[in-house]
Amino acid sequence: MLPQVHTIGSRRRLPGGVELNGIWTLEWQGCAVMGIVNVTPDSFSDGGLHQSHTAAIDHARSAVRCGALFVDIGGESTRPGAAPVPTDQELHRIIPVIEALAADGNVVISVDTYKAEVAKAAVEAGAHVVNDISGLGDPMMASVCGSLGIPMVLMHMLGTPQTMQLDPQYDDVVAEVTGHLRQRAEVAFANGVLSVLIDPGIGFGKNLQHNLALLRAVPFGQASAVVVGASRKRMIGELSGVSVASDRDAGSIAVHLDAARRGAAIVRVHDVAGHVQALSVWQSLTE
Repeated sequence: MLPQVHTIGSRRRLPGGVELNGIWTLEWQGCAVMGIVNVTPDSFSDGGLHQSHTAAIDHARSAVRCGALFVDIGGESTRPGAAPVPTDQELHRIIPVIEALAADGNVVISVDTYKAEVAKAAVEAGAHVVNDISGLGDPMMASVCGSLGIPMVLMHMLGTPQTMQLDPQYDDVVAEVTGHLRQRAEVAFANGVLSVLIDPGIGFGKNLQHNLALLRAVPFGQASAVVVGASRKRMIGELSGVSVASDRDAGSIAVHLDAARRGAAIVRVHDVAGHVQALSVWQSLTE
């Protein structure tokens, strides 16, 4: 079975991409790995480990060496119950990291933010993709990203990080989540965004059964390329009995291999080396 080909387009240079008539296109086969770089003191799994700029840059470069096609730089924890971070503090955390990685020029940099002001500053510092967990919750985000000419990841979240896990309810979680994401993608396209990937938001306003239903529905009728991020999340602990988040990499790989089998374009992970190895072996077995 030949792996599916995925592409994103941008009006800005994409590392590893090709340029034609002012549009850069990045193409990859199968499921790519996006390495998580949390420049935060309080993220649920690795908060504080990469809080300094030096530690975050080193961690991102290690992810690239291990085979990550993307690195996702975040300066605000969005775990359940997390408090918002002021814009200036978020920028202080992430901009030096983005600038250093952009100077390397060997990885696609995603900025994990729901604020249009942060997205604009991050792209000007060298980021290539905006990963918006709020799915255009900031009314300026679509127009900012459209004017910058960059791709987006749009995620579904029910409520806010402070409220999303209190008592999430859906009549049909797959229909409601995918319908919302398609509508948000249409808004992004209407504002000039060239490429949109969608993320069902595992654990963001969903209980275990909601998460499982969404994972079983990937790739949602191929409406857009799909990003799946289940790495070390509570559902892995619920299914495996492993209570410590940093001990859940094996379960995370299991979920993400299934997502790749179903057609996910990207998996967003903490353990880049383990995922790259597992995906490589799995793909060889399916050829």
